[in-house]
Amino acid sequence: MENPRNDFAAPRGCTEKTIYFLGIAVSLMHIYFNIVDVIPSLWQNALHYSGFSLLCILVYPFFLRKGARGILLFDVLPGILAAIAAIYMIAMEDAIYARGVHLSLIEWFAGILLILSAIEFTRRTTGWIIPILIILSLTYVSWWGSLLSGVFKFSGLTAETILFRSIYGDDGLFGNIALISSSFVFMFILFGAFLLRSGAGDFVVNLARAVAGKTAGGPGLVAVFASGLTGTISGSAVANTASTGVITIPLMKKAGFKAKFAAGVEAAASTGGQLMPPIMGAGAFVMASYTQIPYTTIVAVSILPAILYFATVGFFVRVEAKRINISVIDDEQLKLIDVLKEGGLPFLLPIATLIGLLVYGFTPTYAAGISILAVIVSSWITPNRMGVRAIMDALALGARNMVMTAILLCSVGLIVNVIATAGIGNTFSLMITNWAGSSLLIALILIALASLVLGMGLPVTAAYIVLGTLSAPALYNLIADAQLVEILSKGMLSEEAKTVFMLAAPDKMEMLNQPMSLEEARRLLSEVPLNLAGTIRDLGISPEVSTSVLLSAHMIIFWLSQDSNVTPPVCLTAFTAAAIAKTQPMTTGLEAWKIAKGIYIVPLLFAYTPLIGGSWYEVMEIFIFALIGLYAFSGALQGCLENRLSLPLRLFALVLAAAMLWPASLYVHLIAALLFGMLFFFNLRGKPEPSAAAGR
Repeated sequence: MENPRNDFAAPRGCTEKTIYFLGIAVSLMHIYFNIVDVIPSLWQNALHYSGFSLLCILVYPFFLRKGARGILLFDVLPGILAAIAAIYMIAMEDAIYARGVHLSLIEWFAGILLILSAIEFTRRTTGWIIPILIILSLTYVSWWGSLLSGVFKFSGLTAETILFRSIYGDDGLFGNIALISSSFVFMFILFGAFLLRSGAGDFVVNLARAVAGKTAGGPGLVAVFASGLTGTISGSAVANTASTGVITIPLMKKAGFKAKFAAGVEAAASTGGQLMPPIMGAGAFVMASYTQIPYTTIVAVSILPAILYFATVGFFVRVEAKRINISVIDDEQLKLIDVLKEGGLPFLLPIATLIGLLVYGFTPTYAAGISILAVIVSSWITPNRMGVRAIMDALALGARNMVMTAILLCSVGLIVNVIATAGIGNTFSLMITNWAGSSLLIALILIALASLVLGMGLPVTAAYIVLGTLSAPALYNLIADAQLVEILSKGMLSEEAKTVFMLAAPDKMEMLNQPMSLEEARRLLSEVPLNLAGTIRDLGISPEVSTSVLLSAHMIIFWLSQDSNVTPPVCLTAFTAAAIAKTQPMTTGLEAWKIAKGIYIVPLLFAYTPLIGGSWYEVMEIFIFALIGLYAFSGALQGCLENRLSLPLRLFALVLAAAMLWPASLYVHLIAALLFGMLFFFNLRGKPEPSAAAGR
């Protein structure tokens, strides 16, 4: 999604005024069918696409130079035609069914126009990758899929069938993903716009400065704190970097951090905003829809992992501050009580209202609507009162910030529809399973690489949607098999699963009633044919465990989908930070990639430990030792804790970090933590290095 506009001056020029008032109308339309009166989902999604088609042609004109000739032909007319075509096709749904699912000439024209508009508008907002994928997907099921051999061979569908399914299918242009966009995602983007207009953005940065600004390396910690809270508002890593980075990066440089490190910290921290409850960007809503797991459950299990991620970035900041002996900034005069008085309530009260409504059981859409009202009400007990003009600004801002995401999520439905129709997801999952064998680690590496490649051309949300559709089944099976191996090793397989197992390996039945080693259990499970493996998983694992395994698989993919923000060669968040810091983009990307290591480590905890779905005791044990382990890991990479570490001590700290992060016994974790405590105490008595020059 786009960077939020932080200037709220009156719009100037015909185009800006049109965008402004059209944005208000689009926002009011969404509030109506999300809060006031429910309408059929196809109509809701068609109106959603129509409104944002009109906004897209104005926000992303064909000619970048305003006032260029041909703008009417290449912008306004296609946008209006796309909006009319969307409404017309939904209005003709009953007539099409009455004809036995046959399209008239004008319906052919309107349907083709819709698909072409989705391709063109997506090209304008996100580049060429998604349009190319849409074209490849549609031509695959109509033409070149029949030319292939092997598992990807697909006998072509008729053009009429493809067009009908692309428009009306459950996963099509106006399908489930578009419904997520027109309901949950839009309402939360609008909620974020109201927060920004109420002054919450400035409040977040000032709050971070008041809390962390006076500590050693405080400006870096300000970036971590502010970016996490701002990410709750904006849901965009790039927007996060652009809005908070202009304050935090100069502060870090002034304190003495190297410019590329300052930019890397901001990029890594802003990326974490996508992982920060309660909003977590659009991916959390897509995950809730895909898995049918309540949004509140997803948010609840995301709290501790998000803390681990931000703690890792904070550890890098503190370690680097100690390594180059950065002192406290003396001119940080902000006081916490003053910050809270000036603008705290428009942020704290609505967020508390949102969380309370979600926990109480209200739908996310309704909770977001009530929270928007809470923003307006709470602003009236602060100096930043929201009147009619401010409300109009927020409505316009919310719609404008949603343009890219709305067009993207609707258009991605064309790809997902083909994946579902052709069964590519199951085929791809089987390929991952075959390539990885029984190794969960190899599967994670393959998915991480696929995520990085997809992320080079796709926004994070689209990368998660595509990757989740393709690889989540394989990852679920591998994690579930690890659970089954443990159950088999204890001789605790259910009787129903044993009955199915008898069909697969009748000569091994006697082994199922007695304990065995993990290796024996793994070998026994590998003998089960693929057509029976799924049934044994369903019967051998309890529904609660199955849900936690499914959530773990999707959380792994969701987290890994964020890596394109900070991983070269394409890392837009790091490049945005580099532009602010005036550093080389690629070296900044490498620095951000190093600092954001939590984005790879935490998914390993999802895969190998009960961090999701375990008892509160298990979860807290994993969290506490992981927290210590991540500090040891940061110190080992930077070569410092409270003072510099020699190479042997760095290696020792790295081993201790691995021991605390690895799913070992409590005794192993305690011994590793004790040894690290001794190392920390030994290091504390060392001598600090001279301070580094500011801003290098």
